[in-house]
Amino acid sequence: MRLVGKSSILTGSAGLVLAILVLSGCSGEEGDSRHSADHWDVKIGSVAPLSGPQSHLGADNENGARLAIDDANTQDIRLGGKPVHFELLSEDDAADPRTATIVAQKLVDDGVNGVVGHLNSGTTIPAARIYADEGIPQISPSATNPKYTHQGFPTAFRVMANDEQQGQVLGQFAVHVADARTMAVIDDATAYGQGLANEFEKAASRQGARVLLHEHTDDHSTDFSAILTRIKARQPDLIFFGGMDAQSGPMLKQLRELDLKSVFLTGDGGCSKEFFELAGEASEGSFCSLPGLPLEEMPKGRDFKHRFEARFGAIQDYAPYSYDAVGALIAAMKKADSPLPERYLPYLKTLEYPGVTALIRFDVHGDLAGGAVTVYRWHQGIRVPVREDASTGSQLGNRSGVDENGAGK
Repeated sequence: MRLVGKSSILTGSAGLVLAILVLSGCSGEEGDSRHSADHWDVKIGSVAPLSGPQSHLGADNENGARLAIDDANTQDIRLGGKPVHFELLSEDDAADPRTATIVAQKLVDDGVNGVVGHLNSGTTIPAARIYADEGIPQISPSATNPKYTHQGFPTAFRVMANDEQQGQVLGQFAVHVADARTMAVIDDATAYGQGLANEFEKAASRQGARVLLHEHTDDHSTDFSAILTRIKARQPDLIFFGGMDAQSGPMLKQLRELDLKSVFLTGDGGCSKEFFELAGEASEGSFCSLPGLPLEEMPKGRDFKHRFEARFGAIQDYAPYSYDAVGALIAAMKKADSPLPERYLPYLKTLEYPGVTALIRFDVHGDLAGGAVTVYRWHQGIRVPVREDASTGSQLGNRSGVDENGAGK
């Protein structure tokens, strides 16, 4: 900006004083749009698919974050001696990678102090660069593809086990508990579904299983007759699907209609109430996994369930993780005594936060240290944790306490 020109009335010391004032207003806490003389306005972004076939999961994420924000606003939190008001800025990325980058930039332009999201790996991964370029911490409550935290961005974190951890547990389960020796693998060609399917295939192969074929669909298909007919000809002991409930439910239903007796196993994307609604009676006896412990066994799970369901209704899957992601951001701000990203980001890296789901600690990549994974069996429409079989001593409820330096949707 030119302050002095031929027609300027600013001369001498008066012009110098104004120049100093203009420059000082462009940097530091006093110039931050989120800061005022007597309080902080702290904006937390939340991004998930709020429209389309995954909107039930997206609303779950958003509501978990909203409950955490509302709880924080009752705690009289002060940073730098000033009271704080927290605000949730929610955006819909429609589970679409391109839309995800657009809404990520919008949140950056809106001056968010941190971001909870995105839900899907395919949206979280491209959005991560946008937040990293601005130094804004991002914690995903549900994206599990290892690439998210392995891109090298210091701003990227997650609060649940990743696909390497989940795939390892699923592969061991398939061979040693489901007693499957031959398998077929299907994925939805997304960063999440394909990533998890690949990790499962590697883990199962290491355990001695033989993968007969690996098929691909997409995350919009609902007719799988051609794929399932090819699989039926090979008669595998087990079929694994990497993808979301909108596909896994109809897939299992069509599988049983073809009189295919194979065990059906999927990951967290298909481990929801919506899966049962879509699969119906065909869901009986099928298996799925979820990162983390069952809600009732989480450190603060019972209290969270009571408070969340009283306000928002039934939990889908990821609400407690979204709640913890907000909580971790705020805990780091409190340790830094500042909500400014550049001030509190270093404290995230060494954080030990007692969350609803677990003790939140991050490894060198930003993954949750020691993430657990639980396998479930569907019985009469209820998702039941698989337990230790007393007659054989085999561990069915495979909770993976993976080494904290291991990469862990």
